Amino acid sequence: MKILLHICCAPCAITPVETLRGQGMDLMGFFYRHNIHPYTECQRRQQALETYADQIDLRVIYQEGYDLEGFLRNAAFREADRCRFCYHDRMRATALVAKRGKFDGFTSTLLYSKFQKHDQIRDIAQAVGKEVGIAFHYHDFRDGWKTGIETSKALGMYRQQYCGCIYSEKERYYKGG
Repeated sequence: MKILLHICCAPCAITPVETLRGQGMDLMGFFYRHNIHPYTECQRRQQALETYADQIDLRVIYQEGYDLEGFLRNAAFREADRCRFCYHDRMRATALVAKRGKFDGFTSTLLYSKFQKHDQIRDIAQAVGKEVGIAFHYHDFRDGWKTGIETSKALGMYRQQYCGCIYSEKERYYKGG
């Protein structure tokens, strides 16, 4: 199968790439960037992914532009449910690229993280796949969580401390009242 893998960051790609390749999948990555704030963080994550992709011979499509305003417009006044919008936006963008590229399906490194809303991601991706007309390839990559962390540290890979959006950055660092 030819699979397009949505990649949020290099550390989260380690286990999914190894797993999917181990299953004989023909794999290409897709780096979605509109939800990663600030822009300097987006650049650091992309640079880390470029380095890692070169090391493991992974072709990656890097999304163009940086639609901070679009992300904020869609999340504003829905901050408590922002992840649902963000998951939908990333899965839809990935599905559309996969469909245009004649992939057999798509999946996401979000399914690797213990901190993401796994069931919500799976449900949204399945619905988006049906809507766009391309299969969502489901796999729970969380069993490789510890190995992925150890590998990313051994590689000296940039490891971000929050999911990517400006709201998660605030939750991670702001301890005020």
